[in-house]
Amino acid sequence: MIDFTAWSHPVLAVACPSCGRRAGVMCRRPSGHKAADFHARRKAEADRHFIDRHGADASIERTGDGWRIDQQGRLRKGEAP
Repeated sequence: MIDFTAWSHPVLAVACPSCGRRAGVMCRRPSGHKAADFHARRKAEADRHFIDRHGADASIERTGDGWRIDQQGRLRKGEAP
């Protein structure tokens, strides 16, 4: 089961379909250097899994020492689903 709160960033919870890096490991550029950001496909995959598991109304928020999932986060902030 994917745990979005277990990593330094929630996107790290899924493997990258672009560069093949496993969950927990930062993306790599084609040159082999560490990427400065996550690949767009990895971000989309993380979003898809998050919504499938927690629903479209949920959000994930930074806490002092990690991340917290709020099942009604988007509704509390007035965002449309």
